[in-house]
Amino acid sequence: MLVLTRKPAETINIGNDIVIKVIKTARGTVKLGIEAPEDVRIVRGELTETPVATASPQVVDPGSVQPQHLEVLSDQYPHVA
Repeated sequence: MLVLTRKPAETINIGNDIVIKVIKTARGTVKLGIEAPEDVRIVRGELTETPVATASPQVVDPGSVQPQHLEVLSDQYPHVA
């Protein structure tokens, strides 16, 4: 894992076409802007986690997990959730 320190308005580039920009920082939170091609799906981590099994354990293929409730955060980037 690469750990970086960034200040507001500074960016992180991933490859040639993904840019992460620090929009705002506050106590314990950071607001990020992500620019990526439309075919790159951006999903908050908690939406991809599988729920904890309560009764009987099941084997789940991580590649088959699809978030059921996605929120569009921007009309400019409808693929961002």
